[in-house]
Amino acid sequence: MQQRNSDRTRARILAAATEEFAARGIGGARINRIAEVAGCNKAMLYAYFGNKDQLFDAVFSHSVELYLDEVGFDVDDLPAYAGRVFDYFEAHPDRLRLSTWYRLERPDGQPLEAIIAVNQSRLDDLQKGMRRRVVPRVFSPVSLLALIQAVATSWTSMNPEYGESVPNAIIRRRAVVVAVQKILS
Repeated sequence: MQQRNSDRTRARILAAATEEFAARGIGGARINRIAEVAGCNKAMLYAYFGNKDQLFDAVFSHSVELYLDEVGFDVDDLPAYAGRVFDYFEAHPDRLRLSTWYRLERPDGQPLEAIIAVNQSRLDDLQKGMRRRVVPRVFSPVSLLALIQAVATSWTSMNPEYGESVPNAIIRRRAVVVAVQKILS
């Protein structure tokens, strides 16, 4: 019984922290708000996760795990992968904001092992795809991965001044992402 309560408490803290960090970043997040939303006290939060930076690391690592479980990576069909990245972040804009905060507030921070492993795996897959000639060698693996992710998430970062020029139908925006990826791959 104790383990289940502990697991539920950790899950509530992670959910509350995900909301807080996605909305306010690491610097703007407040442990008091996270604890209040999670229904626990700050001491419990610190006991489970350590300090605020460690909590953010846990939240971001968990977010990446959820992303990988849902999106996957298929070097044999990069346009479909780009479409799944687009779909995921359309369905979970808080996760994209969390990722943006990570890049903004941790440009020179301690790298997270989970992120290093995921990126290296995808880069290795792209390199193997290039050797098998299912991925063109126009770009290096890291350049290609960066382009895929940038194109797949580009609509969410459009300036509001584009206004009516931005297709309002998700299906049309997704079609552009997939079409561009066909050009890249």
